[in-house]
Amino acid sequence: MSAGQAAEQAVAEAFRAEWGRIVATLIRTTGDWDLAEEAAQDAFAQALARWPRDGVPARPGAWITTAARNRAIDVLRRRSVEAAKLREVALDPVHAPHDGSDAPDEDSGFGDDRLRLIFTCCHPELALPVRVALTLRTLTGLTTAEIARACLVSEPAMAKRLVRGKEKIRQAGIPYRVPPAHLLPERLSGVLAVLYLLFNEGYAATSGADLLRPDLCAEAIRLAGLLARLMPDQPEARGLHALMLLHHARRDSRVSGTGELFTLAEQDRSAWRREEIDEGVAALESALDHGEVGPYQVQAMIAAYHATAPSAQQTDWAAIAHLYLRLAELVPSPVVRLNRAVAVGMAEGPEAGLALIDELAADGALAGYHLLPAVRADLLRRLRRGGEAAEDYRRALDLAPTEAERGFLERRLAEVTAAEQT
Repeated sequence: MSAGQAAEQAVAEAFRAEWGRIVATLIRTTGDWDLAEEAAQDAFAQALARWPRDGVPARPGAWITTAARNRAIDVLRRRSVEAAKLREVALDPVHAPHDGSDAPDEDSGFGDDRLRLIFTCCHPELALPVRVALTLRTLTGLTTAEIARACLVSEPAMAKRLVRGKEKIRQAGIPYRVPPAHLLPERLSGVLAVLYLLFNEGYAATSGADLLRPDLCAEAIRLAGLLARLMPDQPEARGLHALMLLHHARRDSRVSGTGELFTLAEQDRSAWRREEIDEGVAALESALDHGEVGPYQVQAMIAAYHATAPSAQQTDWAAIAHLYLRLAELVPSPVVRLNRAVAVGMAEGPEAGLALIDELAADGALAGYHLLPAVRADLLRRLRRGGEAAEDYRRALDLAPTEAERGFLERRLAEVTAAEQT
């Protein structure tokens, strides 16, 4: 590997690991969201320019953090009216290497800047779509286009949403902190939604060459664990933490070294991380002990059935289908209906699943969503209706957002096409 390639790889790894922490810290110290993002972007650009020549530093994250802090100071120096902020940034020790610890916060006992950022973005004065968009942008460094795809809106609409959200925070003087305990519940739904979307972007990316972004999953799990400890009497916080752990435990078996996607039935269950499954099951049981079952707990129950089944054939699909019906009552979403159709197709046979899929397709709620024709194609394949299955695989291929998913669909299409020709 050349020096340039090594530097590019190091910058990419530092971006995944450090972006959210750097931006969150600079927002706290400068109070300026746009400046924080600009300074962070400039620091990563400096790294790309200098590291191929000077070599990758021993602590890449600390180097970039210092560069971002210095950039913020330079900008603030040109704003004489912000002298107080300049002093605060200059004295703030953000250049110290992050050790994963959390300094105490006088209101909550949690001083993690990323958690402060989430609660700031999830203030009840902001609409839920704005909360989600702002947090994904500032915490993960996802582009506006990526967030738009994740939220199923156009890129221009998402750009306007982000601008309005930042302006609302400035105008309303929304404080950058984890709120006192008595104010936490009113923000819980927004925070949980943000963490859920953050995890999902890592679990199944909305675009790009890589289906998985384990760094985003790990960060979402860490923050969800913090939240569960911050709000021990909120079972949905524990339920979300359990759900993430149970899904993330399968990461080593979902995609091959060459980027080939494996379904649940194809995955090597010996590669699943049993300690994380045990932790997830324990978190779920703790949540269910409260007796108030919400949608994240139901999803964690479904994930637990999958994670603890000895084999694909021994999975209790009837129980999973029942849980999806229960989830649909709590969250009347077409995606939940799609997942229930899959479970019914496994529990009662592909004809039963296909009937539900065709009902879903008829109402148009998932038009343009690649998994709808992909699921229909799979049910048709199992019914040995290869010609119809091939048509739906082609439709799914036209819509699939990632290379891993396209590769999987191409493999399935080749299989049904070959079967039709024999």
